[in-house]
Formats: sequence, C-alpha cells, structure tokens
Amino acid sequence: MGWYNKRLAKSLWVFHISGSPCNNCDIEILDLITPKYDVERLGIKLVGSIRHADVLLVTGVFNEKVAPKIKKIYEQAPKPIFVVAIGSCPSSGTVFKNSYNIVENRESVIPIDMYIPGCPPKPEAMIEGVAKLMEKLNG
Repeated sequence: MGWYNKRLAKSLWVFHISGSPCNNCDIEILDLITPKYDVERLGIKLVGSIRHADVLLVTGVFNEKVAPKIKKIYEQAPKPIFVVAIGSCPSSGTVFKNSYNIVENRESVIPIDMYIPGCPPKPEAMIEGVAKLMEKLNG
C-alpha cells in the first residue's frame, strides 16, 4: 500500500462537500483553486464526482438532516479516501455546538483524517494542510 500512497501524493484529486455551512469556507476553497494560488501545479485538482476523488473536503456542521447524506457520499468514494475537515464548524461546532439538531460526534458519521481550523481558514492554511497530507503519504 505504500507505493500507492507515494503515487497518490503526487496528484491529489479533491471532492468538496458542504454540510450546512455559512459558505465562508466554501468561498475560501473556491479562492484556493483560482490562478492566484494555482494549486494545480502541486497536483491538486477539484473534481466533480466523489468516485474520482482521493480527498474529501468537508465544510460546515453536521446536522441530523445532512449527516446521512455525507455518510452516503463517503461510502461511494473509492478507498482509500482521506477526509479533511475545513474550518471551525466541522472541528468544534462553534456557535451551533449545543443546537438541538447537530451531530455532536462528527467522527461517528465519517472518519476525519485532518482538521484545518479557522473561521474561515485562509487558502495558505489549506495549502499547508494538504502539503502535510502529501508528506504523510510519502512516508
């Protein structure tokens, strides 16, 4: 499996899913793929289907309505898939933490490999997080 990870680290295809976000993280992710940051030179490409993805980016809080849909999308992904939680909402729940319909334990829905904190995190922080993921894959 190590040889697969080393090849994967050279070109990560990313699928983005929003789970009840405020859209600030989504805007920063879209900013990340513009020519200003040019992440395609690093081999990072946003894809339109989970079936082609190596990395799943998740933004927003997981509520009771969205959690089963996120789990279903995760199950459709080819394995191994790495899940990266973008922003403070998936990592802590922020202001929605004690809400009646929020899933408190996001790890019970899908396993999350990496958290990138911030509200919203800047594109530079996301690039650093993905670079650390690539280092981890290179072993």
